Amino acid sequence: MLDNPLMAEKRNSKWAAALGLGIAAGVSYATRVRPWLLNWGATWGESDCFLPGDEFAPECRYRATRAITVDASIDRVWQWLIQIGQDRGGFYSYSWLENLFFADMHNADQIIPEFQERKIGDTVWLANPRRYGGRGRMIVVALEPYEDMALVMPSDAERIANGDYAVFGCWSFHVRQIGDTRTRLLVRSRSGNFNSIPQMLFDFLIFDPAHFMMERKMLKGIKERAERAS
Repeated sequence: MLDNPLMAEKRNSKWAAALGLGIAAGVSYATRVRPWLLNWGATWGESDCFLPGDEFAPECRYRATRAITVDASIDRVWQWLIQIGQDRGGFYSYSWLENLFFADMHNADQIIPEFQERKIGDTVWLANPRRYGGRGRMIVVALEPYEDMALVMPSDAERIANGDYAVFGCWSFHVRQIGDTRTRLLVRSRSGNFNSIPQMLFDFLIFDPAHFMMERKMLKGIKERAERAS
């Protein structure tokens, strides 16, 4: 049975309208929502500036800079930051969500003296070492106490040691004094050497929002703990 021309025209109009809305939503996400996700809390200058750790992944296309102001001294903020890790103080984010993926994460609510030391080459566990074949980890490749700490994947740590660049990117943390008792806490992520369109879409539509949600919670978690302790 042939379609009624009027019905076919209506159906085509609906498809055209849906396509138009999809394109508009995509443009809005790419030009407004995603830039906000990538630069939450950061000023233009903070997002654009060089931060220690960037030199390890200069060719990575993706760069996110998120920041928060903490009403506490740099010393206090650094104490919470330096003890991150699954086997230490956690990441101060949504542990219930991390544990859905068997990370075995537990967030500390106090500064733990024995976890106040780090050095280049140390492992920062993202999940329980017994999970995922021990692959859920990153390596400290740069550390300036009370200023900067940069992490990369183990294979990238080997590349850097051999004078090469990180392929998978770099995750770095920075504290900057903005007053006698206030601290600016920044997190910089560099990654995103896309090999295919599906990978790019996955990163844009799934990884970016998820990473934003977890990282923003981490920043707020450090802020809440440092200010409460102060």
